[in-house]
Amino acid sequence: MDPVTTLDALIDRAAQGPRLRVAVADAAQSVVLETMREAAKLGIAEPRLIGEPAQIMGLCEQIGWEVRPAWIVASAPDGAAAAKAVQMVREGTAEIVMKGNLHTDDFMHALLNSETGLRLPGRRVSHLFVVESKGYGRLIGITDAAINIAPDLKAKAQICQNAVDVFHLLGVAQPHVALLSAVETVTGEITSTVDAAALTLMARRGQITGALLDGPLAFDNAVSPRAAREKGIVSDVAGVADILVVPDLVSGNILAKALEYLAGATAAGLALGLSAPVVLNSRADTQAARLGSLALAAVMAHARPSQHPAPPARDLHRSLRPAPQPEHLCCPLAHGAEAR
Repeated sequence: MDPVTTLDALIDRAAQGPRLRVAVADAAQSVVLETMREAAKLGIAEPRLIGEPAQIMGLCEQIGWEVRPAWIVASAPDGAAAAKAVQMVREGTAEIVMKGNLHTDDFMHALLNSETGLRLPGRRVSHLFVVESKGYGRLIGITDAAINIAPDLKAKAQICQNAVDVFHLLGVAQPHVALLSAVETVTGEITSTVDAAALTLMARRGQITGALLDGPLAFDNAVSPRAAREKGIVSDVAGVADILVVPDLVSGNILAKALEYLAGATAAGLALGLSAPVVLNSRADTQAARLGSLALAAVMAHARPSQHPAPPARDLHRSLRPAPQPEHLCCPLAHGAEAR
């Protein structure tokens, strides 16, 4: 399988698989419905539009989309719609969850609910942006810029593995992973450099698999061969990174937003480590970013069966809005345990 190098190619790949049922939590927003219309047209998705039926139907009429009655699922807005979307995945009536016109906090609360959410034993919840930036020549991952606030070494290893597994699905057999910091040398005063060196060694000893890691690397020499040469860095990762592992949420979010605002990048984003692919976007996200995110979710869903056990009896304006979560909601559950 050739690597996917653009979001358009990702959308094409998603369209080659079976059509998937997408539970859209609080779907009453024009750009959400336009995205789902396009996804349905391309054969990627069969929508499940959760929310107030009259409001959804009115917006569909405004954009000229004739939807099937079976595609609309009645629900109260916000948290109730998010809970309904998660319930549908748990019951097997949807394969993907997508955030619609609701607050991120309400959406994440439903996903991480201790009894009815989508947590998986042994898996860390993290976020991955897959970014298309003009001139880079391939998609590049940024993780974690949205969920884990200040991950420690163990958490970073799990975050890294989550991202590597996604890039395998994109046809990158051995992703090049750059462990970012402000400098390229290990410095005791900068914890991220020590973590980067440890992660590099962990990968060499099989504690992180399926990728080539190196760090610490600064952003410039992670993505620019010229910068790496000028600094005399000898590395198989420097200048050709597929995935950027950032030190913390703040630095990652700034990096992702800088690429979007200053470099015209488009970012597809998913929450990982859950029992179903979850599209986590802002209410003001563009259709291109939403469709790319949905395509990424579809590629993930095509690659794996449902992993969930049987079910028991204020948003910002742009696409790269973080959804920071406390450590206890991100860390791996013990096998056989529920989230607390």
